[in-house]
Amino acid sequence: MTKLLLSLHVLAAILAIGPITVAASVFPRYARQSAGDGAQGPDGVTAAFLHKICRGYAVVGIAVPVLGVATGSRMGVLTDAWLLTSIALTAAAGALLLTVVLPGQARLLDQPGDAIPELRPAAVRLSMTTGIFNLLWATVVVLMIVRPGSTTGV
Repeated sequence: MTKLLLSLHVLAAILAIGPITVAASVFPRYARQSAGDGAQGPDGVTAAFLHKICRGYAVVGIAVPVLGVATGSRMGVLTDAWLLTSIALTAAAGALLLTVVLPGQARLLDQPGDAIPELRPAAVRLSMTTGIFNLLWATVVVLMIVRPGSTTGV
């Protein structure tokens, strides 16, 4: 059962978190480019689609920590420092996604075409926040692989 849970956890992380990190990373570029041609132009449609991907996969992404806790419980490592750190980083990434990234994307999509001066700084801030979100996930992945103190760690 542990191997099945671990496999589902890893698959959920790849299939849910991967698309969010990519879509969120490229969103600001298309949001900035859509300012000139409006929300109905090709870049505006792309930005709206990327936002929809982020929202949809954020819901599916809840499976990642749920399966992770179930796996950790079966493995008896729920009190290990590396896992507690991973849980905290995952919570921080989730909070960042829900409170900053997704609302920031929605605000950029709602900007009128004549708001170009306000659009660029907002897109830059969103890019930076998305980078932090991605860095948090990368750190969790490293902790999951290295697992400090484990017998399988290097």
